[in-house]
Amino acid sequence: MDQAKTKLKMVWNGNKSGGGKIEAGYLNTEIAMPQSFGGSGGGTEPKELLVASAATCFLMTLVGLLEARSVAVDSLKMHSEASVSKEEGFKIVHHPTIVLAGDATEDQAQLAERTIEAADRNCDVGNMLKKAGVQIDIKGEVSKIG
Repeated sequence: MDQAKTKLKMVWNGNKSGGGKIEAGYLNTEIAMPQSFGGSGGGTEPKELLVASAATCFLMTLVGLLEARSVAVDSLKMHSEASVSKEEGFKIVHHPTIVLAGDATEDQAQLAERTIEAADRNCDVGNMLKKAGVQIDIKGEVSKIG
């Protein structure tokens, strides 16, 4: 069985107020410690990368499932947000918005809603985070053009 490997290259310049770079495949971004931790805040920080990983996994899983279920999507947008609190710990909320063609049936809209739920259950990164105690909520919307 082949194991999927992910390789990252990183470089850091200076102390904690310095900055660095991370590269992996198509990923190429500046990284920095957040100002709240004494860093410059001049780049992506670890929580952003973590949330981006979870959001990207969910979105790509959703796209794959929508296609496999032959759901005709006119547009798909999503935003995600993360918060940390003593009450809820680390929490990520994904907000996918699916717009179906104007002639989509109610059955197709319900299938799209069920597919959002299935994407949450099938996202590997999200499942790993849930096992680590991260709360992930999905607040999806499905509508039709017109």
